[in-house]
Amino acid sequence: MTIKNVICDIDGVLMHDNVAVPGAAEFLHGIMDKGLPLVLLTNYPSQTGQDLANRFATAGVDVPDSVFYTSAMATADFLRRQEGKKAYVVGEGALIHELYKAGFTITDVNPDFVIVGETRSYNWDMMHKAAYFVANGARFIATNPDTHGRGFYPACGALCGRD
Repeated sequence: MTIKNVICDIDGVLMHDNVAVPGAAEFLHGIMDKGLPLVLLTNYPSQTGQDLANRFATAGVDVPDSVFYTSAMATADFLRRQEGKKAYVVGEGALIHELYKAGFTITDVNPDFVIVGETRSYNWDMMHKAAYFVANGARFIATNPDTHGRGFYPACGALCGRD
């Protein structure tokens, strides 16, 4: 069997919180030294590739920002192929940045989509607007409807009705 590409999850596989798991640096450098295409995935939409590269560097693992693919990037890639280019976003800068790159207008007036990602600044007004827009025809997109291992966490998964 010949390995042609390497795709690897980040959270809990290469990093645990902000600490590299033992052997992560050697594993990644071995792949890059062989010149194999590498993609590092995360379902966390609130960090850019540069943010993640900095996080890895702080943990002693040097990788270029171009190898990262986040759920914000996946959301933007999916939405590029959909009709409508206006979005109401409940999320942070990295998600909004990816949507701008995909040609979206971020608005709270008659959006085509309501996109919910991770943020620490949810508030009642945002949730009210999101619910109103969805009830009136906006398509609902959640970037990462997963739960957190630390028990209940008021993040994307909980807000989107995920157990």
